[in-house]
Parts: sequence; structure tokens; C-alpha cells
Amino acid sequence: INSLLSKVKENCTTKFDESLDINILINHKQKKNEINLRSMVNLPSGTGKKVKVAVVCEEGKLKEAKDSGADLVGGDDLIEKIKNGEMNFEKLICSSSMMIKLSKLGKVLGPKGLMPNPKLGTVTDKIGDAVKNAKAGQVELKNDKDGNIGLSIGKKSFSDEKLIKNFNAVINSLEKEKSNLTIKGDLIKSTYITSTMGVSYKVKLEKSF
Repeated sequence: INSLLSKVKENCTTKFDESLDINILINHKQKKNEINLRSMVNLPSGTGKKVKVAVVCEEGKLKEAKDSGADLVGGDDLIEKIKNGEMNFEKLICSSSMMIKLSKLGKVLGPKGLMPNPKLGTVTDKIGDAVKNAKAGQVELKNDKDGNIGLSIGKKSFSDEKLIKNFNAVINSLEKEKSNLTIKGDLIKSTYITSTMGVSYKVKLEKSF
């Protein structure tokens, strides 16, 4: 990826700070089952984007949520707002005890990909840590029905070193996921990198995954 970053940046000719995105095609079709990856990865260099985080929790954790930087905090009142279609946030975190109430809004939150999930660390009693991770550059790894995983690893303004750290974090996370799967052959079939408005380049990984 080192040699491709300069080419990708050269193609960033717009005036705004373009995102640098990767698209990974995984070998998700297996004989016995179909692989659906869903996990989180902390990008060490962040994403360069501000994420609006909402927290649904009991009264005793409201201060912790606010102090950790959550943009929206509430209990039953916030659940009611979400029920009425007020979803002015990009990530939703929920405490364990409030999840029973929030789970009833699956039809509202599910299609938008906002439903908290214990596996993704968004249903937790460590509210402060969850908010800080979300703000610092935690992103979801999730493949679509065709096996594609798409995400941003930073901005054009990032140094090559920061972008490489984020890229390696994603690849290492997928390598760990593979060890938990029953999969024949490589998990990653191909990887491409591009900018928001630029040309796509194929990345040659140093080893198979």
C-alpha cells in the first residue's frame, strides 16, 4: 500500500479533504455456510470525521456518558424521541439494563444500522470507554451480500504513516476474525484503495489471509 498512497493522493484534485477508502472482497461463499463478518476495529489514527454519538442509559450513568463526550444522552425520554423518528446521531450506545426497552425499536433502528449490539461493544456498562472509542475512530467491519467490506481509513491530509497504521489495523483485525472461522482458502480475495472522487487501485497484500 505504501507505493499506492502517493498515486491515490495525486488523484485527489477536488478542493475538499477527500476520504481515502478501501474495499475488501472476502471469500464469503463456503460449501457449508455463508460467512457474515461483523466486528469492530479501532483505527489508531482516527478517521478524520466527527461522529455524533448518542447514549441511552439509566440515570446513574448519565453523567459518565456526558463527561466522556456523548452528544446526546438520555433514558426513556431519548427512547421516546427515537421512537418518533428523531435520530440525529450516527452511533448509538446503550447500557445493558436499558437494552430491553430499546430492543423494541428494532424496526426503526435496524434498517439504519443503528441498533446497539453487545458483540460490537455498543451494549455495555462501560459507557465512558464505548463513547471514547466511538469518538476516537472505531469503525465497523461488515460484509454485504456480495462479500464486500467498504470503509474509510482516513483523509487525504493524513500522513502516509497514519494511513498505513489504519490500513494495517483493518487487515490485522480480519486476520484475527479468520482464525475464528471455519474457512477453506484465503479470507481476503482482493483489496482496492481509492479516494472519494479518484481512481481505484488494487492493493497487493504482502501475505495471504
